[in-house]
Amino acid sequence: MAMTKSQRQLNFSIFRYLVLTFWLFIVAFPIFWMVGTSFKPDIEWFAWPPVYITENGTLQNYLVVWADASEYSESVHTQSLQRPWEALGNSTLISLISTTLAVLFGSVLAYGVSRYQILSEGRMFQLLMLRMVPPIVLIAPISIWYRALDLLDSVPGLVMLYFITTLPYAVWMSKSFIDEVPREMEQAAEILGASKWQTIWEVVLPLVRSGLVATFLFILILTWSEYLMALLLSKTNVVTLPIELSKYQGSTEGRVYGRQAALSVGITLPLILVGIIIRKHLVRGFSFGMVRR
Repeated sequence: MAMTKSQRQLNFSIFRYLVLTFWLFIVAFPIFWMVGTSFKPDIEWFAWPPVYITENGTLQNYLVVWADASEYSESVHTQSLQRPWEALGNSTLISLISTTLAVLFGSVLAYGVSRYQILSEGRMFQLLMLRMVPPIVLIAPISIWYRALDLLDSVPGLVMLYFITTLPYAVWMSKSFIDEVPREMEQAAEILGASKWQTIWEVVLPLVRSGLVATFLFILILTWSEYLMALLLSKTNVVTLPIELSKYQGSTEGRVYGRQAALSVGITLPLILVGIIIRKHLVRGFSFGMVRR
């Protein structure tokens, strides 16, 4: 017996929700495990069978990591020079500056590409392909160049590198939003006496503000979590959170999972808070251009 249209729609809806539920489990389980491990005592980190929900919850991992209170630890682990608060400050400073510069310059370049075709489609593709080059291939020449310019192990060095490597994403994403702005609005502003820069800053950019916020968050996540280049281009003066995370391990006991989980929660929370604060702009930004004019 053939199914009716309503039955097919119902079956499709059930299938869709099953797939989404399964995908939600895949995405949420690592977060659940990270948060759960951060509250586990030392003896449960390597327990078998695994302890999914601990009955001996403790804050000792947070106290040891964020308050440097090693007396709260139930066992002794090898410790290196952990500086989580300094790493948090460095990551915040480097990520915010490089992301702001990338979005600012990227949006201006995207306007030129959208309105004046300063870059062809082929050049735009080549610009994006620059970001696809494996970072490890570029580390050696960059290290030599940075050493000559005295930029190794410095905040300006990482800011410049992150700005350059994320600029292609900023240009591509910003261009897609600017393309949706009617040219008639710019022409009306120019008829009223606005200069070209006034038109860009006071007409175009406010209209694509939500899209730029979405671009900002995307690039912020990239710079906040970047590990390889920060590891190879910094030594002791500049430590970011991903580098700090790799320090919680010892020569005898291996990785100190509880400490790493406590630090990981601290790394993740700022991004979640930023997402919550700008969630209205994100919804508008991700849906920008979906409705035809």
